[in-house]
Amino acid sequence: MPIKKNNYILALDQGTTGTRAVVFNHNTRRVITSATTLTPITPHQGWQEQNPTDIWESVQSVIGDALINAGISANEIEAIGIASQHETTIVWNRETGQPIYNAISWASLQSQKIAKKYELAGYADIIHEKTGLPINPYFSATKIRWILDNVPHAAELAQAGKLAFGTVDSWLVWQLTNGEQHVTDSSNASRTMLYNIHTQKWDQELLDIFDIPASMLPEVHSSSEVIAKTSPMHFFGNAVPIASLIGDQNAALIGQLAIHNGDIKATYGAGTFLLMNTGDEPISSKHNLTTTIAYQIGDQTTYALDGAVFSAGTALQWLHNNLQLIENQVDSWHAADASTNHDEIYMVPAFNGLGAPYWNPQARGSVLGLTRSTTKNDFIKATLQSIAYQTTDILNIMHQEAHVKPTSLHADGSVSRNPYLMQFQANIGNLPIQRAMDEDTTAMGTAFLAGLATGYWQSFDELEGQILNGRQFEPSIDDDTRKSLLKGWHAAVAATEIFAED
Repeated sequence: MPIKKNNYILALDQGTTGTRAVVFNHNTRRVITSATTLTPITPHQGWQEQNPTDIWESVQSVIGDALINAGISANEIEAIGIASQHETTIVWNRETGQPIYNAISWASLQSQKIAKKYELAGYADIIHEKTGLPINPYFSATKIRWILDNVPHAAELAQAGKLAFGTVDSWLVWQLTNGEQHVTDSSNASRTMLYNIHTQKWDQELLDIFDIPASMLPEVHSSSEVIAKTSPMHFFGNAVPIASLIGDQNAALIGQLAIHNGDIKATYGAGTFLLMNTGDEPISSKHNLTTTIAYQIGDQTTYALDGAVFSAGTALQWLHNNLQLIENQVDSWHAADASTNHDEIYMVPAFNGLGAPYWNPQARGSVLGLTRSTTKNDFIKATLQSIAYQTTDILNIMHQEAHVKPTSLHADGSVSRNPYLMQFQANIGNLPIQRAMDEDTTAMGTAFLAGLATGYWQSFDELEGQILNGRQFEPSIDDDTRKSLLKGWHAAVAATEIFAED
């Protein structure tokens, strides 16, 4: 298929452990990827932070590397899309442009006491009603409150209108526009615990509850529109349209073209992040999933049910870094295949608490079912299985609450490359897995939105004709075996939570 245009879309994917720039051509094919790693800062147990300046410098680095290595001029970039980590919170001084504290990661638990205080004060129902979210340190509002309470003079500066808050997308646009634009999109705003997903506005009552000045907040845009242009000084002398801002998991939903009511995608990365497209209807979860804005195009808002598993790839990193049991993901695949036990070992990787549907920040990891015959391979297999079990818990609730039986699960992310995990996921979830051909669906999704906003592509129909499907995994165990395995898993989770109570 010939390339129809000589210009390109540049997608930025800024995440917890690294930053990527991916250039796509008009045939939706990746031209080049440039990536660099970032090391989270962990000043205390359960805390996770990043240096905002390092984040910005990593973006500059990967943009430069991508264009130089591909031999592409900056004036050949039609538009930029930015997908970024949800909930991670940055506060900076409007006058100096300098952050007043590290970025507090989505996974950090340092605002746990603040979240508990608001929960005990009886605000859970009103916050859930307006935002679709539970009160939890995972979301941005408690992180903002922590910074205002703990950074000297922060509260006074905020009241004086001198501080700006943003998730990572806001910070990057501020930098790319040389401080001229303080913006976000509705998908990122909906994860702050301050944005009313029904009125689609910052909610003054919520701001009053958390005592956060409205002057700190960015202007909210749709996920696919020309929001700003880069400052020439930050993009090789060119003013390039920034035409998409979106949360990274939401971008993966678009990248999988899971754009129909009932479509579900799961991104297996540091955690596993599931989104079920619920169309124009925000479904209020009664079983501890979150209701969120998936994306907004023009005046059309698409909602989703959301569930997050905190430990997926991080559990495999733990096997490598802390226990030296594996060298890489391929090792985990081969070890699981070599295991001869009968799946009686359960590992609950609650390193930073349990996410959906348990939302237990006090929980810590546990392993149950060990015997003298347990081997290294058994332990590794149980860790991989824990990812699928947690994902299945969320899938089952999505099916129950949306009253739509999904026909398949769209899988992407680096950990989805593990064929043992994908087959076990199909087995335990009793659902075919359609794995993306290109695991980098996050970058692809924000590129699609930026291209649609600028007319580079005309419609999703045009894009659907160009996407290649990857490997499919079909369920291959019987119902009795599946029920028995899930019963053991739920007993392991219950034991973990009982231990957390003490």
